[in-house]
Amino acid sequence: MLPLLLAASVCAFAGLVPPASAASGPLAQVAASVASINGADTAWILISTALVLFMSIPGLALFYAGLVRSKNALSVLVHCFVLVCVGSVTWTAIGYSLSFAPGSAFVGGLSKAFLSGVTQASVTNTIPELLWFMFQGTFFIITPGLMVGAFVERLKLSSFLLFTTLWSIFVYTPICHMVWGGGWLSSLGVLDFAGGIVVHITAGVGALLTCIMLGPRKENKMTPHNLPMAVTGAGMLWVGWYGFNGGSAVAASALAASAIVVSQISAAVAALTWMALDWKEHKPTSLGLITGSIAGLAAITPAAGFVGVPGAFGIGLLSAIICRYCSTVVKTKFAYDDSLDVFGVHGVGGFVGTLLLAVFGHTSFGGSNTVAIATQFGIQSFAAAFTIVYTFIVSFALLKITEALTGGLRVTAATEEKGLDHVELGEEAYLA
Repeated sequence: MLPLLLAASVCAFAGLVPPASAASGPLAQVAASVASINGADTAWILISTALVLFMSIPGLALFYAGLVRSKNALSVLVHCFVLVCVGSVTWTAIGYSLSFAPGSAFVGGLSKAFLSGVTQASVTNTIPELLWFMFQGTFFIITPGLMVGAFVERLKLSSFLLFTTLWSIFVYTPICHMVWGGGWLSSLGVLDFAGGIVVHITAGVGALLTCIMLGPRKENKMTPHNLPMAVTGAGMLWVGWYGFNGGSAVAASALAASAIVVSQISAAVAALTWMALDWKEHKPTSLGLITGSIAGLAAITPAAGFVGVPGAFGIGLLSAIICRYCSTVVKTKFAYDDSLDVFGVHGVGGFVGTLLLAVFGHTSFGGSNTVAIATQFGIQSFAAAFTIVYTFIVSFALLKITEALTGGLRVTAATEEKGLDHVELGEEAYLA
């Protein structure tokens, strides 16, 4: 798989792809496509695209930056921002084509590299294909962005740029094609409405492996320097999730409305559950409240288009309990430094939601899926397990390649002590 993907990447960047066909009479082509394009659907996906991009910058950037030490805050903001730039270029060059162009059962071909053949007249479903390209591009951008929280304060910028770029190509695009691009997992009947498998499981596993290979920080604990910033970022993520889940209906429809409703309920239930568990042990915390909300949103993501209100309550409650346990007890027991609980919240949350979809998505629980619960559960479990194994193996290989090409993954002890802002960027987030 890796050699094939690498060959595809090299060919694309070398320009060995067919040029876009010359458009004769573009206005006539656009006019001819009007009947196939629904204005309401297009408007909603335009809004959803902006909302999902808003999740990355400034939402995720502020959420993560507020949770680190002040001497590393700017580096986190830069990591999230530069990913938007690099991800946009990579998605245009080969990411979209490898994800959605016709190809094998495992990865797309290169027919749409650099948007070859995609014009203003191209239509996907009831929206312009250019809009579909951009909407899916925001998912491509935020997925490696989620991993940032696992290795903050110690990964070199050069290593970060190389690894996340390679990871996006060799991990995200094949899984995306297999699940959403008509590939192998899709043919098995797997359900993933908005990215429990494609986004959260891949990011969670990649994040866990990276933080383990990097090793823990000198002070292996979360030290938020600005909780108001983190709360603000979490709020932006929640709002942006309306586009993430609601937009995945790819239409201004009742399905989009339902996806938003169950997302809201799951996030609220999970946030209250996490806060209540904190309160039972000591005191309710703002950190627990916002982390719980993100866990509920991550877990409902794969199921948002299939479950009803009962399912939203169930997924919100269970995701908070399970994700909190993994982010506290499990992480402490195994002593891995997943700095901002990316695996515990996103990886575990995506996994939990992917499996619970089979239960709560069934018509007997108010869902829309008619496949027998046991059958769907088996399909969901297999797809999740395959994604975990594939992501682990390929991420390990890419980290080793990155380590060799950049002279090591981690900053020096002196840099870690002084802070990445000062040493790697030559800037400070706050003036003394």
